[in-house]
Formats: sequence, structure tokens, C-alpha cells
Amino acid sequence: MNKLLLAVVISCLALAVSATTYFKEEFDAGWKDRWVQSSWKESTGERGEFGWTAGKYFNDAEADKGLQTSQDARFYATSAKISKPFSNEGKDLVLQYSVKHEQNIDCGGGYIKISPSTIDQAKFNGDSEYNIMFGPDICGSSTKKVHLIFNYKGKNHQLKKNVPCESDTLTHLYTLILRPDNTYEIQIDQKEVAKGSLSEDWDLLAPKEIKDPKEKKPSDWVDEREIADPEDKKPEGYDDIPAQIADPDAAKPDDWDSELDGEWEPAQIPNPAYKGPWSAKRIPNPAYKGEWVHPLIANPEYVADDKLYLFKDNAYVAFELWQVKAGTIFDNIIVTDSVQEAKDFAAATFEKTLKGEKNAKEEDEKKQEEERKKAEAEKEDKEEAAEESEGHDEL
Repeated sequence: MNKLLLAVVISCLALAVSATTYFKEEFDAGWKDRWVQSSWKESTGERGEFGWTAGKYFNDAEADKGLQTSQDARFYATSAKISKPFSNEGKDLVLQYSVKHEQNIDCGGGYIKISPSTIDQAKFNGDSEYNIMFGPDICGSSTKKVHLIFNYKGKNHQLKKNVPCESDTLTHLYTLILRPDNTYEIQIDQKEVAKGSLSEDWDLLAPKEIKDPKEKKPSDWVDEREIADPEDKKPEGYDDIPAQIADPDAAKPDDWDSELDGEWEPAQIPNPAYKGPWSAKRIPNPAYKGEWVHPLIANPEYVADDKLYLFKDNAYVAFELWQVKAGTIFDNIIVTDSVQEAKDFAAATFEKTLKGEKNAKEEDEKKQEEERKKAEAEKEDKEEAAEESEGHDEL
């Protein structure tokens, strides 16, 4: 038993030693030395400036400070260099960060990017190359989703699944886990919300099979399930039945004057005997062959790739956003090859922040409610005093 326990401890230590954290950002006082704000949209006056704040509600006024969008209807672009560009070959890639839409966002992005060494930080913009784009995007009631876009062979590919994001004013943690077996997992607040295969959930590869271009549906192919019964005949006099008839219960008013009012005619009502235009009943088509299925052949353009997950050049972490209503706070970014490392970081940051934030918000709301009730009571007292004063004046 002791030997088994020792083996487990050694195994855990080995995993801890082998784990690598490529990038970590908690936005302390020196954050400006690490982040380069792009000049993108500066000349047009559309560039938004980033602030540094813990927001209205927080656990620790200093530790909870993050990067905040500060101006409405602006473009934001900033990036930080990963100390040593890395490849995720043969390893998990974990990207995790927190997002707080304190402004109760109506329309704007909240996603993060990992970019290659080819970008120019000073001019980083929406057209700049990136390897991964991940995070929430909200615009009205129609768009509330988690974006996950991978660049594969120079083209950006969007996740085909719809993964809902959080849209309240609290801090939420977004985690992406990309694995070397070409699978992925998305977590929100450390709970799985989506997972699957890269080859199935993105159109990264050409399809394995395509419709045979040499084949087409035979001209004599019958795919009509039913036909009109050739033996069904229209009854005699069917077309003579009117759609409406005179109301048998209608009676000419006693004061009806034919000379003045014209000839009286009873109101028309739907004819219960009328059955609409005649059509022969439908019967199974004896010549029906079923739905024609286009034969498939192997796609000559399909090329298997067991390294869809691989990004050999990961050099920058960046934000590139448009927000109609600013106020989003980003914090506690980690890029690592260890899921456990990301969990430990979340426990030390996100979990404490969220708990303190909720408590602070509840206390503030309680205080506001007490002040509201106090104001109402004071108003009622003043109204009662005024009424009493008026009564004395009348006496």
C-alpha cells in the first residue's frame, strides 16, 4: 500500500514538473509595460482606450483589477508578448481568462486571441493573423454565443455548434482545452458546456466523400409516392353546388320599401353542401421507386490530418474588439499545457473574486433597498404631517 501511494505521489510530482505555463497575466500595477495598445482606428477617433479597475463590485480592490474597455462605440486592440513562442505539439493547450460585462452589455465582443510571431503589435487589428479566437460575443437577444475560431492553412474556421455564453454582470471564467488527439472542450465557470472532435465540429478538412459527378438521377426515375386514383370519378352535378346560399332564416324587414330600398335579397351564408374544388383521392403509386440517392465516391481532395490541433508558432495573447456599450473587464489570463495548472489558477483568482463580488453586490442591493424603504417612510411621514397641518388650519 505504501509503495502504491509512493508511486502515485511520484507520478503527480512528475506531472507537476513537466507542466509548462507559457503566459500568465493578473493585471497588476506593471501591466502597461507588458501590453502594447495598437494605433488601429486612432486616426479616425474610433480607437477605444483601456482602463484598469476592479469594477463596482469586487473581492479585493487591488488583486481584482483588470483591463477594462472604457469608451462606448469604439474599437479596441492590444496585445502582450509570450516570453518564449511555443508549439503545442504533443501537448494539451489550455487557454483560460475571466470576463465581466459589468455594463450589462448590449452589443460587443469579449473574446481573446492567440497570435503568431508574424503580427505587428503596433498595428494589430481585425485583419491581423491569429491562431485561435475564443470567448463570448453578445449582440442583442439574437447573438449570445461563445466563439471558437481556428486558423487552418491560412483560413479561419468557425465552430459549427452553437454554444451559449453568459450575459449577466458578474465575472465568468472561460476555458478552452485543445488536446493532441484532435479533440476540444469548452468550459464556463469550470463546467463543461461543449466538447467534441475538431474534424467533426469544424469544416477544416474537405469531406471524405462527394457525390459522383458522373452519376445523375435517371430520367425515368419515379419518386412520387402517391398519384391520383384513375378510377375515382367526379360525381355528377358536383360543380353545380354553389359555395354560398341564401340564409333560410333571413326575413325581409317589415319596413322594407322596395321602391326606395330596391329589391330585397336575403344575406348569403356558406353552403354546408359545398365541398370545394373536386380532386381525385390519392393512392400509393405502384411505380414508386423511392427517393433517389446520389452515389458517393471518395473525394480526391480529402487529406487526413492527425495534427489539426497543432499550432507551431504561438507568440502573442491579444484582444481585438468592438463594443457599443463599454465596461467589460478582462482578467486572470493563463496559457498552459496543464489542465490542473489552469484549475489551480482559477481557485486562487476567479473563485475568490466571484465569491467576494457576489457578497459585495448583495450587500449593496440590500443597502439600496433599505434606503428606498427609508425614503418612502419619510415621504409618508411628511404627507401625514401636511394633512394634519391642513386640518388644523381649517379649524
